[in-house]
Amino acid sequence: MNAAEIRPNEAAAALEQVRLHQAQVFTTPPFPGWFWPSLGALNVAFTAAVEIGHPAVVATGAVAFAAGLGTLIVVVIRKRPLQLRNDLLGARGGRTIGGFVAALVAFGIGLAFALRAAGVPLPGTVANVAVAVAMALFGPLLGRRLQRIMRDTATKELR
Repeated sequence: MNAAEIRPNEAAAALEQVRLHQAQVFTTPPFPGWFWPSLGALNVAFTAAVEIGHPAVVATGAVAFAAGLGTLIVVVIRKRPLQLRNDLLGARGGRTIGGFVAALVAFGIGLAFALRAAGVPLPGTVANVAVAVAMALFGPLLGRRLQRIMRDTATKELR
């Protein structure tokens, strides 16, 4: 079919589909609601396995963490109709993600050291529970921020 064979109403319908898809990119959360608590739970379980320290527990925890994380990623990719776009995130998106991760790591390590100094058993695990809660609370905010960055970048490209 060439351009001359396309009827105006077909072209209009196709354009409307493109616009709807573009709108979804900026309104559909990049991560489902269960993603952040699930990731936090995996981190807590792995940290507990490492802190328990028995080789069999550590090995089992490492394998379970890797399998769980792999499954989590595959499910998110398969079930989400839209993905974050690197070209729309750019350096600003990378800095936002890096800042989020750095804040969680600093919070977790600082808390773990404080708990250790206070004599709390399994301080890394306890700290990681707090980090998991922070991930569940602030992960969706990160997703919305990344959507705004993509929308702003796309808007600038259209000008």
